[in-house]
Amino acid sequence: MYRFHLISWLLLLSVFSTAQTTIIPGFTGYAVPTEDDSKNMFSETNGLQNWKNTNQKINYYFRISKPGLLNIKINIRNAVKGSVLTLMVSNKIFKFSVPVSKSFKKINVGSLIINDSGFYHMNISGYNHANSTISDIQSIELSGAAADGIRTNSKPRKNAASVHLRYPLEDTIKVLSFYNEITISEGADIIHSYYMACGFARGYFGIQVNSPNERRVIFSVWDAGKEALDRNKVADSNKVQIIAKGENVFADGFGNEGTGGHSHFVYNWKAGTTYKMLVTALIDSANNATIYTGYFYIPELQRWKLIASFKAPYDGKSLRNLYSFNENFVGVNGQLERKAMFGNQWIQIDNGRWIELTKSTFSFDATGKAGDRIDYGGGVSNGQFYLWNGGFKEANAKFGDEFNRIATNSRPLIDWFKNADSLALAQKEEALINEAIQSKKIDTTGIKNGVYYQILKEGLGAFVKLTDTVTLNYKLTLLVDGKIIEETKDKPATFPLSRLIKGWQIGVPLCKVGGKIKLIIPSALAYSMRSRSKDFPPNSILVFEIEVINTKS
Repeated sequence: MYRFHLISWLLLLSVFSTAQTTIIPGFTGYAVPTEDDSKNMFSETNGLQNWKNTNQKINYYFRISKPGLLNIKINIRNAVKGSVLTLMVSNKIFKFSVPVSKSFKKINVGSLIINDSGFYHMNISGYNHANSTISDIQSIELSGAAADGIRTNSKPRKNAASVHLRYPLEDTIKVLSFYNEITISEGADIIHSYYMACGFARGYFGIQVNSPNERRVIFSVWDAGKEALDRNKVADSNKVQIIAKGENVFADGFGNEGTGGHSHFVYNWKAGTTYKMLVTALIDSANNATIYTGYFYIPELQRWKLIASFKAPYDGKSLRNLYSFNENFVGVNGQLERKAMFGNQWIQIDNGRWIELTKSTFSFDATGKAGDRIDYGGGVSNGQFYLWNGGFKEANAKFGDEFNRIATNSRPLIDWFKNADSLALAQKEEALINEAIQSKKIDTTGIKNGVYYQILKEGLGAFVKLTDTVTLNYKLTLLVDGKIIEETKDKPATFPLSRLIKGWQIGVPLCKVGGKIKLIIPSALAYSMRSRSKDFPPNSILVFEIEVINTKS
């Protein structure tokens, strides 16, 4: 008798163990193809709604850990008779009619045997419908042995987990430049994707697909303080300031994910093409600030372009916490896989030396940490790091995994004077200089090879030669505001002229020893788009007053 009761109890436990039920909310589905109004098709209250296009399928994704029987029920409604749907799982198709009801009704769709563990998706099609709405689906119920331990995302956020590569560095290293190369895999240039190459503690720099017709290069720097949403609430002293931006670059503030300064350049980048990116840091210790500048290499022009330069308050530090990431920033197509390659990473430190980065660690965001999405990964392929997210396939990396790539020994060579904006800048700067001349703000004797000059005092000695080492006094101001940036005070400076900026090489030989000259130098003949000093931005027109004291051949 005791044995009979024990067997009965074990059988009863077996029944309960196979009666696991998982509810998939209707709002977690994906409309395929995705349309602009797809996000209006899913509601936390009603699930799937406003489904009207019979050419549009609805997909639901889940991962099965235990093969076996899978029973499917669906909580559905349609106020009008005549709606017929098909549901396909693992190549088995079920066809069913939707009962007429203004409230949701649970109906049995059918059962099938799942033979293997792994990711599956349920495809629902509107085979026929009686009115403008195919049907509303509040939820899908899965039960049976295969439903035990099912993994599915039951939250409204349908984005794939963001994944990161972090490049570990010693805290004592002062990084002034961070260089990275990024290639988006063919077919991964999907709308609502952000592939970020050069991330750091105060900002990020990457490429984005914003719409079917627009792609961007984006560089942003966060404000100081803790405001997460509204930049209007940020004190002016905490706000990032725009110092300079390239031609046709949009710059403004941003909010809702922290606040800060945002810039973007609309550019039709392409999957399969490698793009180079560089971020520099110029430390302003006196003001406890750092100027961060982003540069993007345009392969079609074989020239670098300034995106923007921002001054970040309450900083005064070098680049740190370097990283890259893949992000799916809108969830309507979060079921699609995104993949990018990241290669040839380098940093330049405070003594000017370049160091190659060959190690990274893998991590992911809160969506991955919560287990809401477990389709992600990364690694090394063909000498490059890679990241992927989305696609509902098995993960191939764990949080904290370390990746190591083979060194290329190919450090970046930055030609600052191959400026993608050089033609537009030259025209703009010429207009600014001519306006200053006409308004009597400056005076000139003439122009030589693009350098405007005025002889302030005739010298009695010989003309300076390009091969000379010159001893002189000088004062540097900016055309834009006349602010003194540098000047000799206690004693003259001595330089080999051939090692100085092109504008000096052109202008100083117009002066004799003992003479004084004023030079107005466009940026292309000065420091171009480099952020050389905290006191003047990239693409600055420089005004020098120079007194030649002596020369030495």
